[in-house]
Amino acid sequence: MNRDNLTNYLRIDRWPTVWCPGCGNGIIMKSFIQAVHELNLEKDRVAVVSGIGCSSRVTGYLDFNTLHTLHGRAIAFATGVKLAKPDFKVIVMGGDGDITAIGGNHFIHACRRNIDLTVIIFNNMIYGMTGGQHSPTTPQKKIASTMPYGNIENSFDIVNLALSTGATYVARSTVYHYPMTVKFIKEAINHKGMSVVEVLTNCHTYYGRYNGMKNAWDIHNFMKENAILKSKADNMDEKDLKDKIIIGVFKKEEKPDFYSKYKKVVAISKNSEV
Repeated sequence: MNRDNLTNYLRIDRWPTVWCPGCGNGIIMKSFIQAVHELNLEKDRVAVVSGIGCSSRVTGYLDFNTLHTLHGRAIAFATGVKLAKPDFKVIVMGGDGDITAIGGNHFIHACRRNIDLTVIIFNNMIYGMTGGQHSPTTPQKKIASTMPYGNIENSFDIVNLALSTGATYVARSTVYHYPMTVKFIKEAINHKGMSVVEVLTNCHTYYGRYNGMKNAWDIHNFMKENAILKSKADNMDEKDLKDKIIIGVFKKEEKPDFYSKYKKVVAISKNSEV
């Protein structure tokens, strides 16, 4: 993308961003912009919804129909937007804490209902905005401000969570794998139904600094060296996949979405006697 195409999708008057230098959030934002540009979507027919957190500040910088909502409630707001404006492409952007912790209930039920949303999860495995607390995706034994001797909790696998609760498009990438991230976001936006794209990203300010990766490129190198394509991982032993990052498309299923079924109920109710 050239600079003019890029800035066409941004509210430049809101810059500079609040993100730390080298933060992966900017990479995911640009991936989304490039996906929208390549799909030739009208900005006025796209809605982007976020909650609270570092990554959720993205809606302030994007020049679409945007909602910066309550902590953990982005999917609830987005559901209302989709039902009110079914012809819109509705995208939710948020962090691992915002979407799978306080927003976890909304997330699993949106998957269960197969609501036609695209949910892009910025997974940096930490709470970056509020001081480096451990999140639902912080790996065991990794250090956080609330786990100074190492995390003792089991962590969520976001892909498995989405698969087990009914999402019909599920993919994972990393900020190091930029072309793949763009591709998955495009596919998710075009998919009819609940689409989940998990993008592993770097928070070197907190997660990295606590865990021996003080610079953005340290975490990017970790992603580069430890990411394995799903097609390859399917033929590997479980012990060889320990601590590896499996990337790729995990599910793509055509299935009636929530609004399609909702329309039928509305039609039946209008033809029924009261």
